[in-house]
Amino acid sequence: MTIQQLLKTAPVTTLLLASFIGLFVMQLVTGVDANNPSTEALVKWGANALPLTMMDDPWRLASSAFLHIGLMHLLFNGFAMYFFGQIAEPMFGSAKFLALFLLAAIGGNLLNNYVTWQGILDGTGQPGLSAGASGGIMGIGAALLIAALFKISVNGMVLNLKSLIIIMAINLVYGFAVPGIDNAGHIGGAITGLVIALAFAIGYRQRLAVAMQNAAIQQAQSLHPYQTTYHYGDQGSDQYNSQHNEPLDNSDRYGSSPIDQSFSLNTDSIKQNAELDNNDSRLNNRDINTPDMHGSDMKRVTAVNSALNDNATHNTVESKDPIKPSFIWQLLPWLAMLIISIGFVWWWQDIHQQILQVLKAIE
Repeated sequence: MTIQQLLKTAPVTTLLLASFIGLFVMQLVTGVDANNPSTEALVKWGANALPLTMMDDPWRLASSAFLHIGLMHLLFNGFAMYFFGQIAEPMFGSAKFLALFLLAAIGGNLLNNYVTWQGILDGTGQPGLSAGASGGIMGIGAALLIAALFKISVNGMVLNLKSLIIIMAINLVYGFAVPGIDNAGHIGGAITGLVIALAFAIGYRQRLAVAMQNAAIQQAQSLHPYQTTYHYGDQGSDQYNSQHNEPLDNSDRYGSSPIDQSFSLNTDSIKQNAELDNNDSRLNNRDINTPDMHGSDMKRVTAVNSALNDNATHNTVESKDPIKPSFIWQLLPWLAMLIISIGFVWWWQDIHQQILQVLKAIE
């Protein structure tokens, strides 16, 4: 996929890759070593460092996701972002994809700081620093796992669940096997991505169910067009079937009907006009001219009109409006991310207060 195609298909992914590369080039210009940057340089450029991140610099939780420790680290994460982003961004949408990446990165850094802080309290750890987009990328990968599990399609194609599991497993095993890898950051990012993707998948399933119901309704309407059936009087065997707005021809319709078997009307002296009303589809036979009509004939015509108007039944296949999915299912991913954000703020405050208490006790 060319850069132009990637920019059109996944603009946020393209901008994230550009920011990774751009920040790395800026470091090189300022004299930072391309393969082994110093601790001071990484802290200066926004690495996640305990206790700085949990004290006065909480912005490092996000900034460290754009910073990479060496060229190989950048290439590895850049390739993973390119691979996952061009699939995940069209699936989740650019805004949700960006929020997913940032929250997964922040969640990974928070878990890393929590594990590091607990190690310091237990006497088994020491302050350190971390950087890289790995936490956010693991969150995206975990979200794709959920999408494959729920069979969410991308451009008509369903993701291969087995392949995604293998890729995620390789990353986790590699993190535990190689020293210096931020395993807590990977796990924290993956868990955050799983939770967000579950909310997205549930909302997707609900909207899909509504879409299938609407499709069934449209199919039923296409198979059963709008029809009207009339049953006249007590003659249940004779029916008048007509399409909506079809004109009524008295001479053809009534010429051989049971009505003419009981009496005969002079067509030169009686003109019966009938039409179907366009609004309510009811038969209207009220306009009848009866010059030189005898009393007995008049009674019979009145009886016919009464039978047509009072004893007719109107059966229709009414059109139904499409069902609209509840707005809550569209908001569900955003609500999940809002709750996660509130939880992250509380988590940061908790670790922050613990550090302050320890520092106060030391003083």
